[in-house]
Formats: sequence, structure tokens, C-alpha cells
Amino acid sequence: MEIFKVGKESYTRYGPCIVKRIRESGKKVFLDLKFHDIPNTVAGAAVGAVEQGVYMFNVHGLGGREMMEKTVAAVSRAAQETALPPPIILAVTVLTSLNDVDLKQVGFDCSASELTLRLARLAKDSGISGVVASARDIANIRRACGNDFIIVTPGIREGVPAGDDQKRVSTVRDAIKAGADYIVVGRPIRQAADPVLRVEEIISEIADGLAMRERVE
Repeated sequence: MEIFKVGKESYTRYGPCIVKRIRESGKKVFLDLKFHDIPNTVAGAAVGAVEQGVYMFNVHGLGGREMMEKTVAAVSRAAQETALPPPIILAVTVLTSLNDVDLKQVGFDCSASELTLRLARLAKDSGISGVVASARDIANIRRACGNDFIIVTPGIREGVPAGDDQKRVSTVRDAIKAGADYIVVGRPIRQAADPVLRVEEIISEIADGLAMRERVE
């Protein structure tokens, strides 16, 4: 594994030092803090991500176009000033823990897939590199945003265990076959009886998914 995701739980416990430790080991960091605030605040947080040398980080697409555009501009300036490579910026579309019923409860009049596509288009128009989205939405995003637009897919499960909060899920093979550039896998590894074996299985499943994608193409 070359990229390690550092999310809210790890970052609030260990802070920037966990990013530093991962980078010192020669690996890359996906800083998964899902920035969502006023444009200036998110742009400032993004500069901090650049300064920590992360490989990619994300913001919430629902923060709007101005927030995303200011973030892109701030990252570009910070990368030039620090001579560090600019990280990949992703926009979170709709969390895989939410479905159509959940969206209706908070006032949206569209499905999760429709909102995901709207946010993906907005992100691309704002200069964002790609999105975080369910595997179920990859085909629509590819048609609308092209093959160079990065898609990172969480919600990787072999079914949904009791008590799990993920709703719009996919297997490793299906996500890769559908066209995901990256997948995010957490609990299926952490909670496995043999985490190392599960990682090896996932690597094999990725290879299977890529082979299936090539046959379709």
C-alpha cells in the first residue's frame, strides 16, 4: 500500500505528527478531513495541507463554487511558494452513509445519484481534480467529467454487516471494474481476523477488477 488515509479520528488524536511519520516512511498521505466552511477558512486549511506535504486532501462539494475555486487558487500559490508538489484536491459529493431517504430528510429534492452528479460537475468547473463518490455513480461521473477526472471510492464492503453505517456500498472488484481510480478501505482491514491477509486479498481483487475493466473497454 502506497497511500495511507488519515481521517478525523487519527488527526484529532495525533495531529500533524502522524502525517510526518507516514511521509518519513516513504508513503503518501490522503488527508481525509473533508473541509467544509467559508471560502477563506477552507483555503487557509488547504495551505496547511500543502505545507504538510500531503498527496491528496478533500473538501465538501456542498461548500460551493467560490469555496472550491479559492481553495484551488490557494493551493497553487502555496505550492509555488514552498516548492512542494501541489496535492490532488478532491470534492466529497454525497457520503456513502447517506441514501435518498436521508437526503429527503435534510431538504434535498433529488436522489443521491442526481446530487452526486451535480456536485461532480460543479467541482470540475471549479478546477478541482476529482471527487469522492460511491461506485454506483462512477459511470455517470465519467460520462459528464471525462476519464482524466479522478474518482475515489469509499464504502467498500462485501455486503453490509449488522450495525454498519454504510448504505451505498460496493465490492473492491465492482468499484475498480466501474472505473474507480482509488478505493478507500478501512474497517474491512482493521476488523479482519488477519488484516495482512485481507490486504493481500484486496490487492488480488483490484487486479481482478482491472482485468474485468479491460475486457469491457
